[in-house]
Amino acid sequence: MVRKPGKAGRYNLVNEGVRFKNREEVRERLPDILGKALAMIWIDKEFADGFARDPQKILEAEGIILPENMAIEFQKPGTDRPRIVVYEKRPNSNFRLRVLYLQLVMMAGR
Repeated sequence: MVRKPGKAGRYNLVNEGVRFKNREEVRERLPDILGKALAMIWIDKEFADGFARDPQKILEAEGIILPENMAIEFQKPGTDRPRIVVYEKRPNSNFRLRVLYLQLVMMAGR
């Protein structure tokens, strides 16, 4: 993972730009970043709309660069249980391996 000072974006998902190099780095650090993105989806309609249209573009604008063989997908936009899924694309194949997913689940207790 390579950090780029001063490359944070408009929504401050990271303090400085991040370029992930491999699956292990994505699994280790990206869940925290995507957790912030899920929280922003709940409170910021403009962010939610942009993320639903093109999550990779939003992350790149924030200085978060995934490896070229990875793709991110936003599922269930507009529901109370949106999900962000990160896939690894296999070379010369249509097959995708799910690397991780995050889903915000709100629970109340007494």
